[in-house]
This record gives sequence, structure tokens and C-alpha cells, in this order.
Amino acid sequence: MTDYKAIRNQLHQNPQTAGCEQFAHDTIIQHLQRLHPDKVYTHVGGWGVIAVWGKDPQAPTIAFRADTDALPIGHRCGHDGHTTILLRLAELINFEFRNSNCEDDEFNIQHSTFNILLLWQPAEETGEGARAMLESGILQQYNIQSFYALHNLPGYPLGTVVLCPRTFAAASTGVVYHLDGRETHASTPELGINPGMAIAEIINRFNGFNGRDGEFRQSTLICVHIGQPAFGTSAGHGEVMFTLRAFTNDEMEKMLSEANQVVDEVSSRYGLKVSRSLVEPFRATENNGDCVEAIEKVAEDVPLCVRYQMEPNRWSEDFAEYLLHFKGAMFGIGSGEHQPELHHPDYDFPDALIEPAAQLFFRLATE
Repeated sequence: MTDYKAIRNQLHQNPQTAGCEQFAHDTIIQHLQRLHPDKVYTHVGGWGVIAVWGKDPQAPTIAFRADTDALPIGHRCGHDGHTTILLRLAELINFEFRNSNCEDDEFNIQHSTFNILLLWQPAEETGEGARAMLESGILQQYNIQSFYALHNLPGYPLGTVVLCPRTFAAASTGVVYHLDGRETHASTPELGINPGMAIAEIINRFNGFNGRDGEFRQSTLICVHIGQPAFGTSAGHGEVMFTLRAFTNDEMEKMLSEANQVVDEVSSRYGLKVSRSLVEPFRATENNGDCVEAIEKVAEDVPLCVRYQMEPNRWSEDFAEYLLHFKGAMFGIGSGEHQPELHHPDYDFPDALIEPAAQLFFRLATE
């Protein structure tokens, strides 16, 4: 059997950030060359790879995703492990579905009525990768009936499958508000329009978004910039930045609309012109209930312990983009109760998760 621990360690030692994942791309292609999927797409959405077993795009298709990018501090989120899990899944599929007695390597006839699609996606950390994969148009060529992904979760016992019945990961977006007034001499501030008081009021008003109406909402102040260090000049321009979070897409849209209304109202009252921009917007990862039940069933067959987490994770995941188009679900798998948290400099994906996670995916694919 292939040494998947060695593959994972190679990926770990060659981390590349969003948009630069050539090493992972080439490693995946090299692994797939000996497995001979029916179709392989390379350089999808940048450095993405899609492999398909099955020859009829209109046949029912089950899809699985892994993310391949690293953080600037290295593979401290476990994407090297996720990538390796899907490589092992590819091998399991090949062993199951290929008829070793058939010289032309035809797809095993008993499994020819459906397809399995594996997707290795770049640029998850920036929220751009899933959209780029979808924009390629390849996924739309297949009759995808269900779509699955996982993320390792520190703080849970190793191998525990963590299910969220509805939302797995929150919606979030950075938002930058630019407020333009008018500079003037510092001795006559009344002749200018200084955005300082407006920004102070906006910050105070945004604190009121947190936890309103019993729904999870979170507004986090990120950065404030007003004027320049020129002590003879009253500031005429300012920026204020927040990260907004909610557990559903509807609640996120509502919160963002209310936030814009607050900024528009305050800016108008102070005579300021306002413009805005979103940074790294993520939709909520909203699971399909039938797919969550399917994960629970096969996890118990592996066997793996299953635990339900009723509150979604507060961080965000761009797998949400696929769930806007296809029925599916994302789940967590415990990477150890004493494992450092994700994005911690000491985090390292546990190799012991590769085989059970791949077996869980394989059972989803075949059962």
C-alpha cells in the first residue's frame, strides 16, 4: 500500500498559499497517473484538480472535496491532511471499481451506473477557490446528487465524527467603510468635516448587532484609520473595518443591510460621503439533512464515534459555495483533544486520521 504518511509529510514540508499551490497540484496528478481515472481535469480554477470515475456525465454523481492551500505560516490548518485523505480515497475507488481481469481497464460493470468525482481545490483560505472551481463550468457538466467535505477539528477525540444538523460553519465577511469629509487647518476645525465623531458613533452602533433577537450575530472591530500625523491639519478622511458573522445566509444578508443603513445614516448626518467594499466574503455552510444522516450511518459502520454539535462553528468555509448549487454536507473529524487549535504555529495534522476518514468517504461513495 502507498505510504500516505510520507505523502502528507511531503505536502506539509512544501506549503504554498492561495493561488500558488503548484506542488500540491503536481503531487495529486502524479498520484492519479497510476490510478487511471476516466477523466482528469488539471489547472482548474488555478491549481485545482478534478478526477472522475465513470463515463456518463448524466449518471448520478457523488462528489468529494479537499482543500490544498496553506497559510503564510505553513500547513497549520490541516489541508495537507485533507488532500491526502482524498488521495487515499482515489486508491480505494480504483481498487473497488476497476476490473483487474479486464485488459482495457474498463469500468467495473456493476458500478457503471454512477460516477464518483474527487475535487482538490486551491485557495480555500481566501474564499476564492470554490467560486473559481464553479466558474470553470466542469461541475455543472455532471449530475451531482450529493457533495461532501470534512475539516479536522482540534479539541475533539481523535477520529470522532462531528455533525452539525444545519449550519456547519458561519457566514462572514470583512467590510471596509471609507468616509470622506473635508480637511481644514487644525486651528479652525469647524470649517472642515472631520469623520472622527462619526466613526466613534458607528463603532458604538455596531456593538449593538451582537446577539440581537436571539440569533447569533457578531461584529468585530478590525481597524480604524483617521487622518494623517500632520498636526496642523484636521482630518478629512477615515476608514473603519469590521468582520461580520452570522449562522445563516439570510441572517448575514440582513445584518449587512442593517450595517450599511447605520453607516449611511450616520455619515449623512455628519455630512460625509461614504463608500464600502467587502473583503473575503464567505457564505454559511448550510448542510442538507439527508446528507448529514448518511454521514452518521456510514461513520457508525466504519466504525467511528459520532457526536452532534448543535451550534455551528464560528469560522467560515468556502465549501458553502458548492452547497448553494448542490445538495451536500460538511462535517468535522476530531484531531485530538489536546491538539493545538487551527492556525496555531504548533498545529500539525495527525496522520492517524487519513485511513478512517478515507474509509468513511469510501462508504459514502459505495453505499
